[in-house]
Amino acid sequence: MSRATPTRILLADDHALVRRGVRLILDNEPDLTVVAEAGDGAEAIAQARAHHPDLAILDIAMPRLTGLQAARELSRVQPGLRILMLTMYDNEQFFFEALSAGASGYVLKSVADRDLIEACRATMRGEPFLYPGAVNALIRTYLDRTHQGGAVPAKAITDREEEILKLVAEGHSSQEIAGILVISVKTVERHRANLLQKLDLKDRLELTRYAIRVGLIEA
Repeated sequence: MSRATPTRILLADDHALVRRGVRLILDNEPDLTVVAEAGDGAEAIAQARAHHPDLAILDIAMPRLTGLQAARELSRVQPGLRILMLTMYDNEQFFFEALSAGASGYVLKSVADRDLIEACRATMRGEPFLYPGAVNALIRTYLDRTHQGGAVPAKAITDREEEILKLVAEGHSSQEIAGILVISVKTVERHRANLLQKLDLKDRLELTRYAIRVGLIEA
């Protein structure tokens, strides 16, 4: 009997040491193999296009594009790709945004050695993988919506505005942002003006502080 083809994995994290450790965990399993690595969200998208993996494991906090932004784009351009978020953030907002972005699971780095393998296998079986805190968050949200008619708050800004915000906060010029996102400088400036107006902020410094506060970049 021939062995089943291993699940081909794209691993994206901006810390090489983390990637090395996670890769050791994954490559030790006969049914999993890492075929590509990336150090930021934009590179993850490029590697996915080049290697066509079965599963993408994305860190949330990465330069240029976050894991959430990359997940949204990958879900759009490669709808058959399964996605797992790997993060240090035990954060309900990120958890719900990950599900909305197309992720099938959310694994904490602190317990990756315990949970990641099962998360990969569950995802490839078409099953969600939720750590205990995420389950509690889902239950609380369901109860809130049932009892109070509440809903998960809508995002204050659009996905494109979020991309612009992150790149502005990372110090990129309008010309650089236009090149990264393949849009015009005029479009970048329009989105930037909309951000300042929507968020009631005055300048790049306040945009950067906001980006840190909502987890788009690290302080």
